[in-house]
Amino acid sequence: MFDLDRWQEIFSSIRSNILRTVLSGFTVALGLFIFIVLFGIGTGLQNAFTEGFARDAQNLITIFTGKTTLAYKGLQSDRVVTMNNDDYDFLVNSDKEKVGEATPRYQASLLVKYGKESGTYQVNGTDAEEKYIENRKMLEGRYLNSADLARKQNVAVIGRMVQRDLIKNGSPVGKDLNINGTMFKVVGVFSDDGGDWDERHISVPITTLQQMKKGSDTVSTVFIAYNDKLSPQEAIKYGDELQNRLKARKNVSPDDENGVRVRNNAKNMNDTFTFMAVLTAIVTFIGLGTLLAGIIGISNIMVYIVKERTKEIGVRKAIGAKPRSIVALIVQESVVITVVSGFVGVGVGVLTLHLIGDSLEEYFIKSPSVGWGTILMAFIALVFSGLIAGFVPAYRASRIRPIEALRTE
Repeated sequence: MFDLDRWQEIFSSIRSNILRTVLSGFTVALGLFIFIVLFGIGTGLQNAFTEGFARDAQNLITIFTGKTTLAYKGLQSDRVVTMNNDDYDFLVNSDKEKVGEATPRYQASLLVKYGKESGTYQVNGTDAEEKYIENRKMLEGRYLNSADLARKQNVAVIGRMVQRDLIKNGSPVGKDLNINGTMFKVVGVFSDDGGDWDERHISVPITTLQQMKKGSDTVSTVFIAYNDKLSPQEAIKYGDELQNRLKARKNVSPDDENGVRVRNNAKNMNDTFTFMAVLTAIVTFIGLGTLLAGIIGISNIMVYIVKERTKEIGVRKAIGAKPRSIVALIVQESVVITVVSGFVGVGVGVLTLHLIGDSLEEYFIKSPSVGWGTILMAFIALVFSGLIAGFVPAYRASRIRPIEALRTE
């Protein structure tokens, strides 16, 4: 392997046969280049779809109620169904091991004032878990906590757009807002990927808002982020179970589609996972096909190279060269060309993905990239195939008698 004379022979052979070397290397480099770019674009598509479902928790089940459309158990239709704190506890605790995070929400559209500025905003009575359910990021201050709820504190966390509309100068943290005639101290400011609408929300402790509403224990919406260990099918089944349990608790007909409604992200995610699985399979198939084409190309070129060098092999054997040294020379040359060309293909492929960046975001391709583990596996596969492709014809040629090799045209 470290024989200086052999290395000199290899480089001499490469310099003497530039076209042959370029053709061999081009096949390897092109195979890796196409493989990396295809996989990178596939990853970019996955990133775009993942981001599209990242506005709220991806594993989210939303439960809310409306008016019944069917009479049931002696109760008339067109009956308003409402939830309360006990219903929230019932839903969360009925299958607790399947619940990751959960929060109730009691919402109201209220007039909010600060100084001379005022506006009507959606005020959400909620708890600390809302931050994770809504995927909110804190810009200043803190979010609600358990002490705020236990003490029914008059504190508020406002969206970025509320700050822009009402509190134009300085930090809003510590300042007081007049919400429907009651003073609330701002303890934090959040941003939300949902956009301006979600950033015009104000969150306060649900216990405080319920107390403002004459001691009501009403809950408008229940958010449950199911355990991420559940498969999409299990999560869909869990959402259906929650809907049926709440219908039975509220005396709503099982066939009533409006009295109790459930929006389950698992149904969308299931379709997305199916699409992504098909997309990944297609990209993998094309990528592996590209690698296979590269392997076949290397094999064909090595067969041609060995056939072209048959007389050379005959001369080497005639002057006493052992078959093992002949095979080692050809295989080593094949591996050198494959490795160098592989580095070129990897470099150009990674550079291409870097240059693409987010320029294809309008085509739903975001941050295309390939993991180094995948690149290394593809690289090793091509190098190994180059070794095999050189070894097999070289071994056959080394077994030819010198006189037969010298007669070869």
